Amino acid sequence: MFATTLIAVTMQPPPNPGPPHAPLSGPGPRPNWFRRASPASRVAVILGSVALSFLLLCCAGTAIVGALTGEPTPARTGTAAEQPQQPIVAAPAEPTGEAPAQEVSPAAAPSSPVAPSPSSAAPAPVVQVTTVTERAAIRYGERTVKDSSLAEGKRVVRTKGVNGVKTLTYEVTTTDGVRTAKKLVKSVVTKQPVTQVVAVGTKKAQSRCDPNYSPCVPIASDVDCAGGSGNGPAYVSGVVKVIGSDIYDLDRDNDGYGCD
Repeated sequence: MFATTLIAVTMQPPPNPGPPHAPLSGPGPRPNWFRRASPASRVAVILGSVALSFLLLCCAGTAIVGALTGEPTPARTGTAAEQPQQPIVAAPAEPTGEAPAQEVSPAAAPSSPVAPSPSSAAPAPVVQVTTVTERAAIRYGERTVKDSSLAEGKRVVRTKGVNGVKTLTYEVTTTDGVRTAKKLVKSVVTKQPVTQVVAVGTKKAQSRCDPNYSPCVPIASDVDCAGGSGNGPAYVSGVVKVIGSDIYDLDRDNDGYGCD
């Protein structure tokens, strides 16, 4: 009812509005500057006046509609509405023999798990990457050549072998001071190895036995049968077979055997 009274008051015309405006029956007298203006300026002035009038009418209509449809703010009069409301105090309930319900304070309610702050979390591991350089030996190779001036099977080192050196560069990763990875990133030969050369003899050994007798009769200026009257310097023990020329005259009876 209070809102209806305010709307009715709002709709009443203001007191003593003054004489009404006379309707526009035609264009009024125009000032001298309007007569002296060009036709284009006159048209611009007329259009501007019409647009301004339309704008003012729209704004006034919007204000009136808002006043009619909006809920007015209740005016403060000296009624009980202006008096501050006193808090309502409930009377204590009479004991009924039952245990009163306990109020649950916000502090007693179960709280959601609190995420640990960054300061209380475990510290992040410290990872470091360093470069380490190491040296490694390169084992020399060996090459064998034949030498006819050496006795068969004899070996002689002609060129001594020397180990080479290579430089290795590693990328080492440590976590909290403990090595966790080692990666080879570069390998350079800083000293070439020297190949060892070994000569192997191929010369056949000369026989010390005379090829005219079997078994072996030594080669000497003269050979006699041991236990005989010959004076050597070489001697033969036992019977030998003459397979060639009897150059030492060991087969005196010409039966093909000497010292028999």
